[in-house]
Amino acid sequence: MEIPQHLLERLKRNEEIAGKFNEIEMSILSILNFDDFFERLLFQIADKFSIPHIWISIIQESTICEHLRNSSDSESLKSAIAFVSQKRFISIIKKQKPVLANRNLTFFHDLMPPALTEPIGSLAIAPITLDGKLVGSINLADIDTCRFEPGIDTSLLEQLAQKVSLCLSNVTAHEQLKFIAYHDPLTGLFNRRVFERILDREFSRAKRYESELSLIFLDFDDFKTINDTAGHRIGDKALCFFADALGSLKREQDIVARLAGDEFVVILPSTGKKCAAQFIKRVHAYFETNPMVSDEYVFNIRISHGISSLSDEGVYNPSELLKTADSEMYRHKAEKKKH
Repeated sequence: MEIPQHLLERLKRNEEIAGKFNEIEMSILSILNFDDFFERLLFQIADKFSIPHIWISIIQESTICEHLRNSSDSESLKSAIAFVSQKRFISIIKKQKPVLANRNLTFFHDLMPPALTEPIGSLAIAPITLDGKLVGSINLADIDTCRFEPGIDTSLLEQLAQKVSLCLSNVTAHEQLKFIAYHDPLTGLFNRRVFERILDREFSRAKRYESELSLIFLDFDDFKTINDTAGHRIGDKALCFFADALGSLKREQDIVARLAGDEFVVILPSTGKKCAAQFIKRVHAYFETNPMVSDEYVFNIRISHGISSLSDEGVYNPSELLKTADSEMYRHKAEKKKH
């Protein structure tokens, strides 16, 4: 029996599409960080299929949302991401299957990034998962109303989404391992090892460009009392509360790290001692008006601090900068005990 010509043409077209999908998969398979993964994915799909608009939607409650929202350095990637609530996403994607639409496209507005301002005629949404859980979708759009007309076979698009989901699992596992290596597991701040590398870099940069650099050493007063009174679980919450406050008060270029126990440091690039003192004044003021409340416990956070800068006598290397701030912190703590 002779196969009809239109079926042969369709088989050939599907084979070509499958080949392009395979090329995309091979292109992203070896990438192990979020930014490069999504940038390469979006570029490859747009390039191989001549799609004018392509972006990703990420569920706000998903495990990868925070990284993509706060950590991406790529402006092009930021403009190609839309963040949507899980409730709204599920109301649009009722099943973990691709959705095609060419009417009432305003219904899908929450899935679209602010950068997408041009009118579109049709839309394809391919849900992606991480370890079996929905985390978002890859979205394709064209001005042509027939490009993604409902009723078109979506099996190949579904296969792409499945392959992307598998690759995303590898990327996520690698990013998690990297995070553990670089960050304190309790507070999420940089750990001592990373802090020392950053301090070396900032010290060298300040010397090279003859700019200012300050460091603040912070110690959590009476932390042992919190552990003894309320237990280590509340003590851990107090450390996280302290770390979150420092993170919210610092400037974008400042670096906060946890050295050990209740000791924290803040590196302030391009900052002299006077401005560093203003920063620590804001930190003290914050804790005076914002006690930590957990369960039935209320604790007023008190800290001791020491400030050092490149202008200090005897500061010729990064370790001396840290040592000077540490000494100032102990002097500050001793003065408070006298009063």
